[in-house]
Amino acid sequence: MPSTVVAELRDITIAFPGVKALDGVDLVLRAGEIHALMGENGAGKSTLIKALTGVYAIDSGTVEVGGRPRRFSGTADAQAAGIATVYQEVNLCTNLSVGENVMLGREVRGRLGIDWSATHRAARTALELLGLQIDTRTSLSSHSIAVQQLIAIARATVLESAVLVLDEPTSSLDRSEVEQLFAVVRRMRDTGVAVLFVTHFLDQVYELCDRITVLRNGRRVGEFPTAELPRRELVSTMLGRELARLEAIEDRALAVGAADSTVPVLRVEDLGRKGVIAGASLELRPGEIVGLAGLLGSGRTELARLLYGADRPDAGHAEVHGRPARLSSPRAALAHRIAFSSEDRRSEGIIPDLSVRENLVLAVQAQRGWARPLSRTQQDAIVERYMTSLGVQPPDAGALIRNLSGGNQQKVLLGRWLATDPELIILDEPTRGIDVGAKAEIQRAITDLAAGGVAVLFISSELEEVVRISQRIYVLQDRHIIAQVVNEEDIDVDDIVALIAEGTAA
Repeated sequence: MPSTVVAELRDITIAFPGVKALDGVDLVLRAGEIHALMGENGAGKSTLIKALTGVYAIDSGTVEVGGRPRRFSGTADAQAAGIATVYQEVNLCTNLSVGENVMLGREVRGRLGIDWSATHRAARTALELLGLQIDTRTSLSSHSIAVQQLIAIARATVLESAVLVLDEPTSSLDRSEVEQLFAVVRRMRDTGVAVLFVTHFLDQVYELCDRITVLRNGRRVGEFPTAELPRRELVSTMLGRELARLEAIEDRALAVGAADSTVPVLRVEDLGRKGVIAGASLELRPGEIVGLAGLLGSGRTELARLLYGADRPDAGHAEVHGRPARLSSPRAALAHRIAFSSEDRRSEGIIPDLSVRENLVLAVQAQRGWARPLSRTQQDAIVERYMTSLGVQPPDAGALIRNLSGGNQQKVLLGRWLATDPELIILDEPTRGIDVGAKAEIQRAITDLAAGGVAVLFISSELEEVVRISQRIYVLQDRHIIAQVVNEEDIDVDDIVALIAEGTAA
C-alpha cells in the first residue's frame, strides 16, 4: 500500500538575476520514508530546500503540506505547517541549556510563568523517545556537533513536525556519530515522519534512504526507489555522463610521481607538538601526491598545520630542498613556496563579503605585501587563468563568493593558492561537502599539479579518495604515523582500514 503523501512540490520555478535556479521541479515526500535529494553543486538542491522551508518565495508552482495548498512568506509559516530543518551548521542557541533549546517556544507554563521543572521533564521525554539520554540542564555548547544535531531533531519532535529536512547533517561527524544520528532518524521515520535527507555521501544514501530524487542544472531528472538504482547509475544520472572521468583520474594519478632520487621539497623528522601530535617523519617530493589517512581525530589536520607553520612544533626539525628550514609561521612557509588550504573553508578560507576576484588574488597580494598593490591588469590575469582552468561557475569575478556553491568556493580557494606558484601545496579536505562532479574536477586539477612538478599533500576523510589519487599514503592513528604505504594496483581501502584498526604497520 502506498505511503501517504505528506508534502508535495509541483512545477516549482525560482529565478535569480541571470540564472534560473529551479525550472519546473517536482518533489514528493511520503510518511514513514527517508527521501534523498541528490545532485551536483549548483543543481538546485539548496534552492529547493529553501522553497520548502519558506526561505525563498517561489515564482511559480504549488506547495502542498498535509493535502492543503500553502504559500510560505517565511520560515515561521513553514514551521507552523509542520516542516522542521536541521542544518549542517546547527542553528540552536549555544548559550542556553539543552532543555531550553528542545522546548524553545514550547515551554510549559504555569500560573507564574514558565514552569522550568516541567519544561525540562518534557525535554527529557522528547530526548528519551529518540533513545537519547542527555542531561537537559547542561549547556548546549558543552556537547559535540553530533549531539547538538540530535538535540535539534528532538526539537522537531516537540514541534510535532510532519517533515524533517536534514541538510548535510553528517559532513563533520565520525562514523560512530553518524550511526547514532541514523538510529535517531530511523526512529523518526518509524513514527510516520517524512524525512528529506541531503548529503554528498553515496554510502549513506544507500544505507539510510528509501527513495532518491535527482536534480541536474535546476531540473528534476527523476525519482527512483533506492533499491532499484545502482550506484554507478545514480552517479551517471547526477553528472549526465559516465564515470570514465574518475577512472581516468585514477589511472593518471598512479602514472605520475617523483623519482626516489629526487630531493624532497619538504622533509621533516620527529616533528611534533606536545598534546597535539607525536613526532612525525615524512617527506614530500616534487610531482608526487602523498595522502594522509586516518579517522577523525587521528591528527591529520594537526600535522598539516605544523608543516605549514600555522601551529609551532616543539620538537623535530624540517628541511626544504635539503636545507634546514624554520617553518614558524604561514608567512615563513609561503616564503618557501608552501601553500595550505584549510579544511574549514567558511571560517579559515573564503572571505564571504568579498568578491570572487578579491578572494582569488588575496594570497598573491599578501605574498607581495600590502604596500605593493596588484594592478588591475595583474588581477585580471590571475582571475582569468584560474577561473577558466578550474571551471568556476558562474564565471562572474564580481559576484560575492558567499553566493557560489560549495564546490565552486573550493575551486576559488584552490586557485588562490595556485596563484602563489607553490612548490608544495597542502590540501586539507578539499572535496568535503561537494558533489561527485566537482570532486572529479578538483581531483583532476590535483593530478595536473603533480604532473607539472608540484608536491601535493592530500588529506581526506574519504579513504577511497585518498587511495584513488595518492602515490604514497601515510596512515595515522591516535596522533601517530603508524605506517607508510606505497600505493600500487593491489592496494585498496580495506588495506588502509586494516592498518588503522590494527594500529601497526602490516
